[in-house]
Amino acid sequence: MDCDDCVERLYAFLDTELTKAEIIEVRSHLEGCDDCDDNFLFEARFLQQLRDCCTSDVAPAELRQRVILKLRAASPPPTTT
Repeated sequence: MDCDDCVERLYAFLDTELTKAEIIEVRSHLEGCDDCDDNFLFEARFLQQLRDCCTSDVAPAELRQRVILKLRAASPPPTTT
C-alpha cells in the first residue's frame, strides 16, 4: 500500500468500514509511514472533537415528532404478497 491508497481509505478505517485484510494493510502502512500516521492522528482527533461537539445537540421533541410524521407520510405503504 502506498500513501495515496492509505489516504483514500483513512476515513473508512476510522469509521471501521474496512475488511479485516484492509485494516491490516492500513495499520501496517501507518506503522511504517510517519507522514500518514501524522495525518491519521490529526483526522482521528478531528473526528473525535466533531463527535464530542455534536452529540450533545438534541432536536426539540416537537421537531423530532414532526420529522417522524413527515417520514412516515412520505414512505410507501408496505406491500403484501
